[in-house]
Amino acid sequence: MPTETLFRDDAYLSECDARVIAADDGGVVLDRTVFYATGGGQPGDRGTLVRTDGSELAVSIAQYDPSKTEILHVAAGPALPEPGEPIKARIDWGLRHKRMRMHTALHLLSAVLPYPVTGGSIGDEESRLDFDIPEAGLDKDEITAKLAEMVAADAEVRARWIADDELLANPEMVKTMAVKPPLGTGRVRLVEIVGLDLQACGGTHVRRTGEIGAVRVTQIEKKGRQNRRVRLGWA
Repeated sequence: MPTETLFRDDAYLSECDARVIAADDGGVVLDRTVFYATGGGQPGDRGTLVRTDGSELAVSIAQYDPSKTEILHVAAGPALPEPGEPIKARIDWGLRHKRMRMHTALHLLSAVLPYPVTGGSIGDEESRLDFDIPEAGLDKDEITAKLAEMVAADAEVRARWIADDELLANPEMVKTMAVKPPLGTGRVRLVEIVGLDLQACGGTHVRRTGEIGAVRVTQIEKKGRQNRRVRLGWA
């Protein structure tokens, strides 16, 4: 039974009521969850599973099972819940919100630098994108200033779903060369920063760019003849 991924429709949900489907050493599977599972360069959420008696299980990370349909809440505690047991799933909201802001900032960075993205990673304090750029000549202060303009514009960030065929007909919507959006379910999620960026993405984002706050380019590294790694941090 696939886990219902509530975070895809509302990244601001910090908790939800759910029911246990399975629980073992690999993790706890729920019928629905607010926990983002590791993927697309974004780490899985941390948080707690709260049982009806008030006891809590700490979730160190959420990740997909091998079939990519169920989300495993890797939890530690004296006793795991039983299948069928009602439970409340609660994420570490402060951590999630930082990652939402960072992830949205990376989308802006990919708009400032319109080159193929060869890799990336979203962190709590620092994130990065790797670009396939023939020539260097990147200026940290110039990129930071352009990002600041986009953040200050307070552009709306919104998501919608399109059919697989529409994405295949518009390959420019996939910016990341290393990670392709999953196909085969019949639909793909697009994230649009109105007037600034549009790309396929399954991650969590803020609702407006103004919510990102001040970010800056902390470092630009040469990782190969045509590869430049651009790191972002909080200003």
